Amino acid sequence: MESSAEPVAGSAPDVIRIRGARMHNLQNVDLDIPRDRLVVITGPSGSGKSSLAFDTLFAEGQRQYIESLSVYARQFLHQMQRPEVDLIEGLQPTLCIDQRPGTVNPRSTVATATEIYDYLRLLMARLGEASCPQCGEPIRQQSETQIEEALAALPAGTRLMILAPMVRGRRGKQEDVLARIRKAGFVRVRIDGNVLDLEHAPELDARREHSIDAVVDRIIVRPDIASRLGESVQLAVRHGEGLLVACYQDPPPDESTVRDGPWRNRLFSTRYACPTCNVSMAEVEPRTFSFNSPYGACPRCGGLGGVEQFDPELVLPNAELSLAGGAVATWKGVKPDPLKKHKGRLAAILERHGAGWNTPLKDLSVEAFQELLHGDGQEFPGILRLIEQEYVTATDEDRHSELARFRGRVTCPACLGSRLRPEANGVRVGGRTIHEICLLPIGAAVRFFERLEFPPTQRPIAEPLLKEILPRLAFLQNVGVDYLTLHRAADTLSGGELQRVRLATSIGSGLVGVCYVLDEPSIGLHPRDNRRLIDALRNLQRQGNSVLVVEHDEAIMRAADQLIDIGPGAGPHGGRIVAQGTVEEICDHPDSITGRYLSGRSQIPVPETRRRPSKSRSLAIEGVATNNLHEVDVRFPLETLICVTGVSGSGKSSLINETLAPAMLRRLGGVAPKPGPFRSLRGAALIDKVIQIDQAPIGRTPRSSPATYIGAFDEIRKVFARTREAKQRGFGAGRFSYNVKGGRCEPCQGLGLKKIEMQFLPNLYVTCSECEGTRFNRQTREVRYRDHSIADVLALSVDQAVEFFENFPVIHRSLTSFQDVGLGYLTLGQPSTTLSGGEAQRIKLAAELSRVDTGHTLYLLDEPTTGLHFDDIRRLLDVLGRLVDRGNTVIVIEHSLEVVKCADWVIDLGPEGGEAGGHVLAAGTPEDIAALENNHTGRFLRPLLAGRLGKMNRKRDE
Repeated sequence: MESSAEPVAGSAPDVIRIRGARMHNLQNVDLDIPRDRLVVITGPSGSGKSSLAFDTLFAEGQRQYIESLSVYARQFLHQMQRPEVDLIEGLQPTLCIDQRPGTVNPRSTVATATEIYDYLRLLMARLGEASCPQCGEPIRQQSETQIEEALAALPAGTRLMILAPMVRGRRGKQEDVLARIRKAGFVRVRIDGNVLDLEHAPELDARREHSIDAVVDRIIVRPDIASRLGESVQLAVRHGEGLLVACYQDPPPDESTVRDGPWRNRLFSTRYACPTCNVSMAEVEPRTFSFNSPYGACPRCGGLGGVEQFDPELVLPNAELSLAGGAVATWKGVKPDPLKKHKGRLAAILERHGAGWNTPLKDLSVEAFQELLHGDGQEFPGILRLIEQEYVTATDEDRHSELARFRGRVTCPACLGSRLRPEANGVRVGGRTIHEICLLPIGAAVRFFERLEFPPTQRPIAEPLLKEILPRLAFLQNVGVDYLTLHRAADTLSGGELQRVRLATSIGSGLVGVCYVLDEPSIGLHPRDNRRLIDALRNLQRQGNSVLVVEHDEAIMRAADQLIDIGPGAGPHGGRIVAQGTVEEICDHPDSITGRYLSGRSQIPVPETRRRPSKSRSLAIEGVATNNLHEVDVRFPLETLICVTGVSGSGKSSLINETLAPAMLRRLGGVAPKPGPFRSLRGAALIDKVIQIDQAPIGRTPRSSPATYIGAFDEIRKVFARTREAKQRGFGAGRFSYNVKGGRCEPCQGLGLKKIEMQFLPNLYVTCSECEGTRFNRQTREVRYRDHSIADVLALSVDQAVEFFENFPVIHRSLTSFQDVGLGYLTLGQPSTTLSGGEAQRIKLAAELSRVDTGHTLYLLDEPTTGLHFDDIRRLLDVLGRLVDRGNTVIVIEHSLEVVKCADWVIDLGPEGGEAGGHVLAAGTPEDIAALENNHTGRFLRPLLAGRLGKMNRKRDE
């Protein structure tokens, strides 16, 4: 699409000019995107939206930035390949904020991801009021006399080293520090815990952190050393700038015992000390509050806030069983049998409590059960300790992985989840510790910081920090995630939540002249909160940035300055610019599928009749109190399509993903994380299988493909192995796999590509010259079925393969399910890494459709419309309807009103997010929800069901 005007020479172009874009399925696209505008890229799933926005525009922006760096700097960075495009002009520096979390770091939280925690650490270090972590008394200065008295009170005979701390945890060779110690007249030094003669001190590694203490004196505590002790304390405090470390070894219990006890360190400070507990603290610094630093992280959990251990409910899942009946799940089928090895000790505990070898666990007393788990404190260490020992010492990887399935994460007993040392949890601002501030929901945190008051002398420090913290919090509040806490781990956020958190960082940085590329930021956002997100994107654009959004949400499309509709279909049937212009121009375009839905010419119909829920056949979970849920009771009618709705943070995921799903999996004998607290689960006997379907990739390497995921490739390899030519050559089904030696091309190891290291340039991938990209060696390719080699078959589209294998029922059924979900355009061997999130989810649905089920399966889906166009949602609803018609139950967490209006039953949670949510507001048909006053979901659902509501009202009047 050509621009109407050429930019004036020497001036900044007003468009991003793209010519000849051919990434993935893009069909030589020419396009002009207006700069400094809010532009939405839309189109069917798989049409090429991400290929244009991320793999072309963002990749080129990143490549240009990296190439501007020196050759030396480039070798340390991951370099992106040049996208397949002839020309890109007018592209600003690009920032990508997508759904993918990248490296999932368990240390990352909402506070650290938005940089709020950095400013908060500085605020606590400079203006915090320190108190004793043991008794809560304010920390006061210790005098030298008090330090002398504390050391003199050590037991007589204690070996004592008095040290002056010079450096704590700093990088460098520290030559000036050693010279200063030498000049002061000291002859010994402790470096990183080792006491050395100063003359023999080694050269230190400049890249490592070091701690250096000057050894002031070495004495044995006796009553007659008071004057020497006093002089040494004064000298250490002076050279340690107010700090002193006493390193001591307790005396042996009697003279005949060899002194081999551990050396202990005790820190004294003339600046920070508790008068009651005599606990001294080092000077409070920003790193004191960092759980990523050894100086702030809890020593027990390493700053993670939790520890992994074996979960008793997973190890002993069935209380109906006895030890003889296989109650210990981790010991089932293991040879030699651990039960026989420990039978004597286990039987002794049971006999002591009046139980037998065949007594079910449920009939044991609490004391007996606890002894079995944790040991008797004498001879028997406990089942959990025995399994832990086996886990630590296991050399067999399979056994190690098997045991890992029975481990669960529990809150660290030392820091109680705060991730920090006790000293950090004793510092307060506004009456709260840093952990207590981070536990506040965003909305409450805004109010806390707005109400903070400081004396005039502290305001110059506080005001600049609050100016950085408050705008970031306000932005998070404005984009509808005010229910999140700053302590929330980033790897537990949904794709949409993570994008909005990252946006807060961008807003805070105040960048101008940047091209932001966003991937469906509306994910997980209730229609009520869409206006907030649109305003945030507008503010970003008004600052002088270009904002490109890949989006399917109707409200965001209507708010855009320009729409780019890519299509008309998916895969090879897409990759072209169908229409570009304002919303009105797209609506009037005859070829735009998006325009047809926006204008109302096409729409997803509301079902004429809904499936009637049966009161006698339902799944009920009661007393659910996970996260913010307030002991709710929920009934799910079986053999229906159920939508769980509510504003963001109202408790939908807590109910389904964190409670119902793991509880059902455990009830059916599967291994699952510990479910959230609930009182009872009824109706589970009516379900025989639970399947969770999400948008996670179906494979992480190019070796995975649609055919391998659905299992069709195994059957295809058997077809080739049964050919006459394969039998003559002695080829089995394994010969036709590109994942194992034998039939694959060895030079490229079955990838079809070779990687060429280009040093400071991006790695180059070229087609393998040996197999010409087919993945198989010549001998394997010579075997043919219906004039096709195995490589030819992998190159077939699903539509072509359905006809090719029409005489093979298993293959035909699998491939037909791909057509049913609208994926007939995919090739059988397409690498799964090139699939979009919507395509990956539909492949999982296709796999379920291809299976012969019992009709009693519970399907759980979390926002299945992510990445789906209106037309794709219509197909998705058809597939979900077919699953329900077979007698299965489908529960969907969803915000899309197109799905909600087609559900048989709706469960609405709210009324707000966080602590203001967690209640079941209503349960019924979509018409019942739409008829409710003051219900957020009902308010937006009402216009879509206006005709049906009118009929309901007329029936009531009659």
